[in-house]
Amino acid sequence: MNPTEAAELLGHAAAFDNRTPSAAAAVAWAAALEDVPLDTDAKAAVAMYYRTPPQNPNERLWILPHHVRTLRTKIRNARLENFQYEPLPDETVPEYLARLRGQTAAIASGRVPAPTTPLALTGGPHKDVAKALEGLGRQVPDSDEELLADTVRRAGPLGVECPTCQAAIGRPCKTPGGNDRQPLGKPRTSPHSARVRAASGEAEQTAEQRAAEEQRVREMSRRALERLEDEIPDAEIVDEGAAS
Repeated sequence: MNPTEAAELLGHAAAFDNRTPSAAAAVAWAAALEDVPLDTDAKAAVAMYYRTPPQNPNERLWILPHHVRTLRTKIRNARLENFQYEPLPDETVPEYLARLRGQTAAIASGRVPAPTTPLALTGGPHKDVAKALEGLGRQVPDSDEELLADTVRRAGPLGVECPTCQAAIGRPCKTPGGNDRQPLGKPRTSPHSARVRAASGEAEQTAEQRAAEEQRVREMSRRALERLEDEIPDAEIVDEGAAS
């Protein structure tokens, strides 16, 4: 759109909002709409803008270049709603792109009547849609709590109640004890091992297995403490009298 065409479009808008077009405004609009031609769709975009009442009845409608661009695109896209390209046999990629652009431009501009019959749905659903539909045959939860539980139940250790600290589904495990701010205990950075096993379907440990696990942890702690003591050098006793 050049300044002359922009001036004509501004004159069309002035019929709606009583603005006073100027040469400077025409130059500015031409710069903002340099890739938008002055056609019937551009003028229809102005009419569409002023056909829609403002949210605030006391607000004055005042169309701007970006309104023209957006509404013109909306008008042209509406004509392509039912368009479907039909390829030719043995069509090359360049031929396909050229014919697709030509047909799309012809229908979007209105030179060729837009298809009026909605596209028929053929084939099966997309794989993502099919995956989402897999669970529709199951019983629908009766409450939001059950729906939340059903959702997080599939999300690893937090999807089950912790057998060790009884943390609810979706809640982190807690350390023993508590205080005024955290009466249930401080949240752990990692879930209890029993919760991990429960989430993975492993059987719960027996009393003997739990005792052996506790003994193993204590033994590891004892060895770590011994290594730490060996690494600490003996304190050097300084004779203050000799130092003076």
